[in-house]
Amino acid sequence: MRHKRTMRHRTLILSSVAAAAVVGVTTWIALPASAAAPTATLRTVSDWGSGWQSEVTIKNTGGDMKSWKVEFDLPAGGSIGSYWDTDLALSGNHLTFSNRSWNGVVPADASVTFGFVGAGGKPANCKLNGMPCGGGGDVITTTAPTVAPTTQVPTKPPATQPTQPPATTKPAENPTSVPPKSDILPVKVTNDTGRGENVFLYMLGTNLTTGKLGYVNAAGAFTNWSGGGSVPVPAPDVSIPGPANGSSVTVKMPKNLSGRLYMSFGQKLDFRLTTDGLVQPAPWAGGDPNRDILFDWSEFTFNDGGLFINSSQVDMFSVPHAIDVTGGDGKTLKTGEVKPGGRQRVIDAIKASPDFAKSVVTRGDGTVLRVLAPGKAADAGLMSPTFLDSYITKSWNTYTGKNLTVVPFSDQPDKKFFGRTSGNVMNFTDSTGKTVASFTKPSTANVWGCDGALGAPNDLVVGPIARTLCAALTRNTLDKRDVQPSGTAADFYQGESANVYGKVIHDNMVDGRAYAFAFDDVQAQESLVHSGDPRLAGITLTRF
Repeated sequence: MRHKRTMRHRTLILSSVAAAAVVGVTTWIALPASAAAPTATLRTVSDWGSGWQSEVTIKNTGGDMKSWKVEFDLPAGGSIGSYWDTDLALSGNHLTFSNRSWNGVVPADASVTFGFVGAGGKPANCKLNGMPCGGGGDVITTTAPTVAPTTQVPTKPPATQPTQPPATTKPAENPTSVPPKSDILPVKVTNDTGRGENVFLYMLGTNLTTGKLGYVNAAGAFTNWSGGGSVPVPAPDVSIPGPANGSSVTVKMPKNLSGRLYMSFGQKLDFRLTTDGLVQPAPWAGGDPNRDILFDWSEFTFNDGGLFINSSQVDMFSVPHAIDVTGGDGKTLKTGEVKPGGRQRVIDAIKASPDFAKSVVTRGDGTVLRVLAPGKAADAGLMSPTFLDSYITKSWNTYTGKNLTVVPFSDQPDKKFFGRTSGNVMNFTDSTGKTVASFTKPSTANVWGCDGALGAPNDLVVGPIARTLCAALTRNTLDKRDVQPSGTAADFYQGESANVYGKVIHDNMVDGRAYAFAFDDVQAQESLVHSGDPRLAGITLTRF
């Protein structure tokens, strides 16, 4: 859930960004100055490793202020993607943000805020209307916030206004009894793989009460990680013995936990600790110690909203597993089940595609460990990093002469945003004609990751538009349908530069649902189940 990985994903996986985003603050402190000198402060709202969201607040401390201009220098390798409540001009690595027609006048003692999403190094050397942002003295430069080096973006409950209604999953067989309501949720892990290796389980995540990263033992006790170093050091062994083939093991999940339940076959996973947090397995990286281990994970959040749990293919497709949850009414919802023989069909289809074939990773003994998602395959040098570039350009240019209409909320069909491309920027207006968001043309990596130029802040305008754009580009529909989201699953992954990975994974799911990219929940395509009154959860490792 990432998605955005959750789950990344950034922003939300179910609703992106991201429950694991680390909030940092970077500020220019206003220095003593005359009453008429305005000030600007920068705040880093969130940082999820591959990108970040920042906002700038301009305060008029006195005098007549009819317009504003904020300038920054961007470090080499840094980039700005989406931005809102401002216009942006770029000159090399120099950024100039200026007011839009409706927010240039700032009365005395009032303030105005604009924001942006970027990647790489953060802006520095702030000037407001040609003067230091602090109101006097030397220009104050920023320092980046400390971010825990975790690859995890755990699942988060949907936002208050999701882009689409939750998936309607198929009820599974009802259990003979329902456990009592508890803040410790039993999770039954069943091994139906037919494989003889030992299985090891890990329940890791963030304590939502304290914000601390940690691990959970089989009895449901949460412990904070400790003892890391500036250079990552091995974490203690916190594995839980998993089920042998044909049997089950029940582990306990404490309330107010958001994270992952890992399962590995034949070998324990190697986790590392730093002074800031946990470094989790990233087998697409050449030096990762877990690259030759067969493993996978499910993502979850268990809080006052109930249990949200999903299978994830945002980063890779490896161990087929179904997930389910039983509520207090005795009904069980299930999703994520791969069709019989589906794992091999996915592998065969990927191998048959010249552009994707190298993303199938095989161990020396012949075991196919995983199929990497396109973004991870590109990161590992196994796929072209510009695979989608021509398609993105074609899609972006489609809207130079007509509007793209985005209707992101299924329960609010009258809430629409209208996009039109100018140069390499697509500007969106609302129904009043006010410009509310702007997106620079994304790269292939931005589309695969739903970040950078498509970074989705957790708001009700920019984030939903970004999610919709990323879903349409990933599903290869943006150039064909000028109302988004639209179409059905049969319309996705067609035509030039088709996303073979997304297509074959969805095609091989029993119910057609998967998390093949961070915002697969747009139009309810995601493999997620939710219960507001969970009594029992299950993960079934199916035959392969």
